[in-house]
Amino acid sequence: MRRRADAASVAGWVSNRPDGAVEAVFEGDQDAVDELVEFCRRGPSRAEVTSAEVVEEEPGGLTGFEVR
Repeated sequence: MRRRADAASVAGWVSNRPDGAVEAVFEGDQDAVDELVEFCRRGPSRAEVTSAEVVEEEPGGLTGFEVR
């Protein structure tokens, strides 16, 4: 995720939650953010994605991308 976000100049973070879910925050160009969201809906090759929820919020001025 970090490589994809960096390549798309998207800021934010991603975290694996204890319940097996993944939580992420993306800020950047809308098309680039949309591409990352679509990747999250599919997941990497060995992932099993059952659902994805998108909640839009006001940008927080994030810089860089962090894996938490």
